[in-house]
Order: sequence, then structure tokens, then C-alpha cells
Amino acid sequence: MTETLFGGPSLPPAYPERAAWGTAQKLRAWQSEAMARYFSANPRDFLAVATPGAGKTTFALHIAKTLLARGTINRITVVTPTDHLKRQWADAAARVGISIDPNFKNADGRHGKGFIGVAVTYAQVASKPMLHRAKTEAARTLVILDEIHHGGDALSWGDGIREAFDPAARRLALTGTPFRSDTAAIPFVEYVEDREGIRRSRADYTYGYGEALKDHVVRPVMFMAYSGQMRWRTSAGEEMAATLGAPVTKDITSQAWRTALNPAGEWIPAVLAAADKRLAEVRRAVPDAGGLVIATDHDDARAYAGQLKKITGQSPTVILSDDAKASSKIEAFSAGDKRWMVAVRMVSEGVDVPRLAVGVYATSTATPLFFAQAVGRFVRARKRGETASVFLPSVPNLMALANQLEVERDHALDRPDKDPDGFQNDDEMDQANREEKASDTLEKYKFEALESQATFDRVLFDGGEFGTGGEIGSDDEQDFLGIPGLLDAEQVGVLLRQRQSDQQSRRRRKTAATAEPDAPAVVDHRLLMDLRHELAKNVSAWSARSGMPHGMVHSELRRICGGPAVAQADESQLQHRLKKLQDWFLGRK
Repeated sequence: MTETLFGGPSLPPAYPERAAWGTAQKLRAWQSEAMARYFSANPRDFLAVATPGAGKTTFALHIAKTLLARGTINRITVVTPTDHLKRQWADAAARVGISIDPNFKNADGRHGKGFIGVAVTYAQVASKPMLHRAKTEAARTLVILDEIHHGGDALSWGDGIREAFDPAARRLALTGTPFRSDTAAIPFVEYVEDREGIRRSRADYTYGYGEALKDHVVRPVMFMAYSGQMRWRTSAGEEMAATLGAPVTKDITSQAWRTALNPAGEWIPAVLAAADKRLAEVRRAVPDAGGLVIATDHDDARAYAGQLKKITGQSPTVILSDDAKASSKIEAFSAGDKRWMVAVRMVSEGVDVPRLAVGVYATSTATPLFFAQAVGRFVRARKRGETASVFLPSVPNLMALANQLEVERDHALDRPDKDPDGFQNDDEMDQANREEKASDTLEKYKFEALESQATFDRVLFDGGEFGTGGEIGSDDEQDFLGIPGLLDAEQVGVLLRQRQSDQQSRRRRKTAATAEPDAPAVVDHRLLMDLRHELAKNVSAWSARSGMPHGMVHSELRRICGGPAVAQADESQLQHRLKKLQDWFLGRK
């Protein structure tokens, strides 16, 4: 155990995970910088936004330890979204000599002897705010609000938290994901009006995924997208068919998506089998690497678990929201080397298992907040070179979220029905983070899934798209499933480009083999369309990152690489522009 600058025992930078490569035995740069900012200002309220896996727990407990040593506080209350996280915080605090009671109940009145504070849930506080206010007033209390965006989950929650902790000596708010999709104000968060008159949250310190990736604090994430043919029957008895991810209406996309996730079809078993192949490859370099399937509800979770048992011969760990042993199951999985865990969607934020490296996004929930929470389960780096792979349906909103993983968002009030990012502001986040209700069951019977088939679509990484599609089990799919499990972000990008080039070469050879012997070379129009599509996606991603308009990006690429406009460019010219764009993404101008 290390020593802090202020004396006393310390935590590794990423507790409860192992520290990322190059950071052991010292605080990470962002943690030191954020602490310096905190103690230079000595604020009553401080909001730290840091990407999942960056080490927010360590940061907060170092501040708590220092405030205790200085006599600024003499009591600590930690507020978390879940019971599992209460115990996790108590274990972390014990490592630095701080005794936190995670078993405190409102009916107890006060915590047990020997504890300096308690860990409670947001719901627990909201149900008895005056009890927690009295405890807060009775001492110089530091309140740590973990994943503070939950403070806006319901009007009563926000009011209760504000009532309970208004008298606190210090409040330290933490979050690892973009703020809520709705416009419910979050207690103790400062909102500042922007140029358009919209009030947006202001963080006192921000450490985003892009920064963390450059610092090797988090893993690079490859998104493995799968498409396929879907067929279903509507409530009116009409049979429908669509390709998953095709440009169709929102309703058809939604129904095709739900058909893909139906356990009785062929899509989900094929994707689970592909994900297990990927996990097997990762485990060659990282023997304890594990996988997580995020399901929509309990029935799907159990069905997916049964399919994984058929695929692997091993029963996965199943985490259900009404299981009293959920926390102990998560801890056992985390400490072991079992291959797979299956959890309902609401568990995604509470699951904290450092060895998770492969995920299957098998839920129809798609708000930016929930997606970021889910992906956050896989990005926690333990040593340099570990990569993460997340398998997901090839539908437009998920593709957009995957391409915008590094985009930082603030919580905005006063927004119209649709925010600038194009995401609807609805109650989907609330539905995603609580147990499924009767409405979920009714929703299932609005249509009948008839048939689903899976095909490999593409890989999304660092704003770019790779792969030309392929059948399940084809070389085109295996090229990407077999990427080594220990690569840094730049190596992943280089290898993805190489695999894509190999696929395009195979396609050219196949075309040439079927051509007449003396016939002139035939231009592969499908390959050109694939390259144009890929270029457009990469230009769009670079435009989003740099703020440069799409047309200007294309003009700059033509200036540097030469050649005509995209519509007239040949294969080599398009490849040259794609290579230049990838150089930009990697910081090579």
C-alpha cells in the first residue's frame, strides 16, 4: 500500500481495479491535477466528471482522507445508485483506514460504533430525507454523491437529496457518463447559461474518454456490428421483413431490432457464438478475460444464458435485479476466471468487474447515457495493451453512439424536444435503469418475431469503419474476431486497416477469377461504393471531432492527396484519402 502526500495509507489509482500500465504506486496525472484544483479552491461543492475506469473512487477517498486529517470534516456519507456499489465503496474506504457502514438502514437511526460514516442509496435518502438531514447536521459531514446524475431520477429523489444534504460541510459530486437525457435539474450541480440561453451543467474538473485513452488509462474499444435479415408479424397480422440497419422508418428499425434480440431466432445465438470466439482469442493473451451480455429483461437473460451454456459447455453467471445474492455473484465472478456473465440492462452501471473485455449489447435501450454506462463496463484498463470488444446490432442510433464515444456532453436544461445531438429526450433512461414493468411485457405482444439471421457487418473504431461485411464463419468475419487481445490503440488502428485491405484484395481476386481471360479489367462498382461509403463515414466522424464542415474536409483531402471529386475517384485515390484520414485520427498530420 502506498503513502499519500498527506500521510496515511493510499489506494492504487484505479481501485478496486489494478492500476493501468505505468501508473502503479502513484496517483494518475488527472487525479493529482483535480486534487490540486480542489484544495486550491476549498469549495463547498465540487463536481468531477471522469470517464468510467479513470479512478474516481481513489480520487474521492484521497480528498476524504485529507479533509479528515485536516479536521475539516469528521463524518462521511457516500450516496450510490445501487446496494452493490455501497459495499464497493465501503471496501475501498477500508483500504485507506476509513470505516464506512454499507449496511446502515433508515430504521437503524444511527450507524454502528466504530464507523465514521455510512454508504446509502439515492432511494434510501429520498425515502427519509429528514433522518439523513439530522445526521448531516450532527457533524461536519462530507457527502460523496457517486454518479450524481441519479439525483434527477425523480422529482422526489432530487428534493429528498437536496433536503438531506443542504447542511453538509462539503459535497463532492462524481459522474462517469454524459448527463441525463431529460431536463430534470440535478441537486448541487451548477448550471450556466450558454450563448443560446440554454442552462448547461458546469463541471469543476473533466477527464474524458479521449484523454484517458491517450494516457493508457482506459482500453480502446472495437465495436463489432452485426446485421442480417429479420421477419416478423405485426399486431395487425401483416408479415414484415427488413435488413437490420437498412435505411427504413424508425418503427421498422425498432421491430427489426427486437426481432434480432428474440432468443428463439438465429441472430442472437450466432452473435453470442461470435462473441465467444472473440473472447477465446482475447484469453490467449489475457487468461482471465471475461464477457458480459446485457439483456433487456429477466426472461431474455435466462434464455441467453442457456444459449451460452450450449456454446461454451459452461453455465454463465446470471445477475437478476430481484436476486438477493446479486452482489456476491458479481464479486465471485470478478475474483474468478469464468467466461461469461449475463445481466439485465439495469445492472450495467453497478457491475464493476475489471476483467470484462468482451460485451454483447443485447438490449433495445439506446439513450446516450445508458450506452455510455454499458460501454463503461469494458474500458477499465489493468495493463497497457488490453483491448475491449463490444458486439451490437447494426442499427443507426447505436452506430452513431459508437462513433461518438469520445464526445463529451454536459447536462442541459431548457432544451427543445430534440437536443443538438439528435437524441430524443424521453423516459427511456429511467426504464433502462429500473426493473422491467408490465408495459415491457405488453410491448412484447405487439408483434411476433418469426425469423432472424445474422451476418457480419463491420467494425467501428476511433470514428472509422472497417470491413466489407461477410457471412457468419467467413474469412471476412474471422479476420476481425481473431485480432490479438493485447494491442494499444494505434496498433489496433493499423491492424484494422490491414485486415480491411486484405478483404478488398480477396474481393478483387475473386472478381478477376470470374472474368473472361482476354476481357478488359472491369471496375468493381460494389467495391467503389463500399469505399465511398467508408470515406463518407470517416469524413463525418472527423467533422464531428474537429468542427470542420464536411465539404471542407473533402476539399482538404483532395488538396493533399490529389485526384478528382469522390464520385469520379478510383479505388487507389479513395484508399489514399482513407489512409490520410486515419493518420489524422491518430494525430499524424
